[in-house]
Amino acid sequence: MRILVTGGAGFIGSHLCERLLGEGHDVLCLDNFFTGSKRNIAHHLGNPRFELIRHDITEPILLEVDRVYNLACPASPVHYQYNPVKTIKTSVMGTINMLGLAKRVKARILQASTSEVYGDPQVHPQPESYWGNVNPIGIRSCYDEGKRVAETLMMDYHRQNGVDIRIVRIFNTYGPRMAVHDGRVVSNFIVQALQGEDITLFGDGSQTRSFCYVDDLVDGMIRMMECDGFIGPVNLGNPVENTIREFAERIVAMTGSSSKIVAMPLPSDDPRQRQPDISLARERLGWQPYVTLDTGLRKTIDYFAGVFAEA
Repeated sequence: MRILVTGGAGFIGSHLCERLLGEGHDVLCLDNFFTGSKRNIAHHLGNPRFELIRHDITEPILLEVDRVYNLACPASPVHYQYNPVKTIKTSVMGTINMLGLAKRVKARILQASTSEVYGDPQVHPQPESYWGNVNPIGIRSCYDEGKRVAETLMMDYHRQNGVDIRIVRIFNTYGPRMAVHDGRVVSNFIVQALQGEDITLFGDGSQTRSFCYVDDLVDGMIRMMECDGFIGPVNLGNPVENTIREFAERIVAMTGSSSKIVAMPLPSDDPRQRQPDISLARERLGWQPYVTLDTGLRKTIDYFAGVFAEA
């Protein structure tokens, strides 16, 4: 098939492009390089089945494709709060443009939504039926509410125009090709540990996250895209929950770092806990994550060590 991946030069997008090329598809990678990097997809540029398009999805584009994976949107608070108006435009206008494209060429489209649609959840773990607890005027709402509107648009294009949609809600994902200055907990801790800097823990570190390795996530996304008769939304993430402090201690141990763990004030609207209920993904997609935290972290640490060795 001919497959469009928006945000294809990003962390998750580049792994998805690689997997789709490996399955024999033609891949159109579209990115505006705000948070994506040519380094992530440079090794595909000589592949005749790979095409790179520099484009911002807030502007319409005409393409002929069979599948659209809509991943384009900065996903780290550091990046999405840098230009919050642009962030919400990417989720709203960008999704409208991609749905218009899918409608016109009768392509199936998958929206990369997020666990952030659940906000600071009052239900734990979070099933897809939970409507969330989001602050619509907080500093994170450009991303949270943008992704919630993207889901609304997907459903309305499906109901009103018969567009063939899929929605996945992605929980914390990590792995090689995360940006050094991504600002999220995994990359922050690994970079600080490798450079011997203090590890900055926000709050007391008792808040929890569930970390899914990128290969497992990509497998879930492809299964969802190719699953007939099920549009979602479906949670994709690792149900194994860790406190942020446990996570910091594990990375210090794995890197053999001399870094000290230092507490910092907790940012506003930071969720206290986040853990996916993946019963639906298991039942409908036969999907669950397999890569253990230690295996995934070792690969990620090795990646960052290589980046620093090249610098």
